[in-house]
Amino acid sequence: MQTLRKRIAAYVIRDHTGPELLVFDHIGIPDAGTQIPAGGIRTGEDPHAAALREVTEETGLALCAVIGTAGIDRRPHPVTGQPRHTHVLHLRAPDDAPDTWIHTVGGDDTDAGLRFACRFVPLPLSEPLADEQDLLLGELDPDWTTLTRR
Repeated sequence: MQTLRKRIAAYVIRDHTGPELLVFDHIGIPDAGTQIPAGGIRTGEDPHAAALREVTEETGLALCAVIGTAGIDRRPHPVTGQPRHTHVLHLRAPDDAPDTWIHTVGGDDTDAGLRFACRFVPLPLSEPLADEQDLLLGELDPDWTTLTRR
């Protein structure tokens, strides 16, 4: 029997000149595509705490607040087919967060040492995110549905 992997993904939104989504690209791994912060929920960890942790670990942005939930993505892992449930949360970033920055992941986790080019992009997105991570954006606001999905 396969174990269900519980994960989180975070739609980190700021209202700068309009709604903008925090995304990043792996420096040196262009095939990974543009993504949002996402990762596993640790044993005993609340999804809200996991989302805040992942955002800080993957982007260095630490002053976010959890606003709510967009839903649960129940699609299996795109490569392995392993079952997973990804809790997709809505977080608010400070309106004065930087527009772009480079973040190196610290610690001793599997992502340690990876470098991410982080940025805020206007909503709606013109193109889908990697692994269709943008599928639930329209649950937060129908106007945020990725243009190619309309």
